[in-house]
Amino acid sequence: MDEIIEIINGTPIDIKRLHAIFAGMNPVDIAGLFEDMDKDSIGQVFRVLPKAIAAEVFAYIEPDEQQLIVENLTDKEISEIINKLFMDDTVDFIEEMPANVVKRVLQNVGVEKRKLINQILRYPEDSAGSVMTTEYINLGEDMTVAEAFDFIRKTGVNKETIYTSYVITPDRKLIGSLSAKTLMLAQPGERVSDIMEKNVIHTHTTDDQEMVAGLFKKYDLLSMPVVDNDDRLVGIVTVDDVLEIIEEESTEDIEIMGALQPSEEPYMKTGIIQLAKNRMLWLLVLMLSATVTGAVLSGFEDALAVLPILVIFIPMLMDTGGNAGSQSSTLIIRGMALGEIESKNLLEVLWKEVRIGFLCGIVLGFINFIRVYLMNGRNAVLAFAVTMSLFCTIIIAKMVGCMLPIVAKKIKVDPAIMAAPLITTIVDAASLLIYFSIAKLIFKI
Repeated sequence: MDEIIEIINGTPIDIKRLHAIFAGMNPVDIAGLFEDMDKDSIGQVFRVLPKAIAAEVFAYIEPDEQQLIVENLTDKEISEIINKLFMDDTVDFIEEMPANVVKRVLQNVGVEKRKLINQILRYPEDSAGSVMTTEYINLGEDMTVAEAFDFIRKTGVNKETIYTSYVITPDRKLIGSLSAKTLMLAQPGERVSDIMEKNVIHTHTTDDQEMVAGLFKKYDLLSMPVVDNDDRLVGIVTVDDVLEIIEEESTEDIEIMGALQPSEEPYMKTGIIQLAKNRMLWLLVLMLSATVTGAVLSGFEDALAVLPILVIFIPMLMDTGGNAGSQSSTLIIRGMALGEIESKNLLEVLWKEVRIGFLCGIVLGFINFIRVYLMNGRNAVLAFAVTMSLFCTIIIAKMVGCMLPIVAKKIKVDPAIMAAPLITTIVDAASLLIYFSIAKLIFKI
């Protein structure tokens, strides 16, 4: 990095030396250099990139830096870069750019590519159609293996992947797929229709991208064809796009589970006002939901007046219940994300969590009884009341923690919403009700 900056700052710029450095680097690593450059250097460095790798490097550069580069390029240079990008990378770039940049970019791409860009942009956000690319190998079923190889040699250089080819009819309906391995092991005179895989795992343009990622994992795919409502092949989703989908969906779930409004921008590039707004909504919801806990406490003022010592154990019960519920919800949400748990498994999961809660309650209750007994004047009745409350709270928390995400999925709500913060609020109120009910019963107050 320092060497590159030193060259850039030199007068004149030693382009040959820069080319030599870049020639020995991976495009991904070159793209990473732009994050640490100042705004004035970004345009200069990109301009001296070898043309053979400029478009590939551009695809890996962060949106902020991409915008700076485009603003420093001529119309001809923009056309050269955009027309060399694969379609999915082009769409990703355009979706991140402001309107004035998008307008200029679209004015400098070919008519056919512009039509394809506009078509993909019309698909629902986070759908298979919105993340697919249109650069793929399609073969005719009547081709011989030799003809297929000739076709791949002529057109493959501009395709995102040639490891799998897709067989279509003259009206573009998907009827088969063919791996590079199958082609290479076949005889030159064999027909594509005789060696192709007819049972093709595919997805539709409107299918959710998270479902697409699940299919990749289930069937161990490198690419997947995308068809329209008439089963015509319109694009493919590749494994590099799926990795981005998994990262995006995981980040979104983690943010929701942490009581945050999901954000597409990296933390270091998001302003404090936006970060505050992302957090404020959930904090407000949880603050207002805590009113329920306050109402429960106010309903048992008489019990607290008679036995003030009961207050000491409230934080422990609420924290333990919240943690127990969060454990269950986290595992259930993960299981649902991986396809291991479905809505039909609700009763099975509930019964399993009840037994887990019972075992956890027994162990924690036993330890808690000894602790309360020894630290509170060897008061066995108080220790028993607190222990029974803890035991019941853990079981209830486990039940709530496993049920809410599954119910959320059933009613088509993101299960992550039912994660730690919301479950903790519900369990807090439940633990107080259990605690004071048991205390009033045992102490007759």
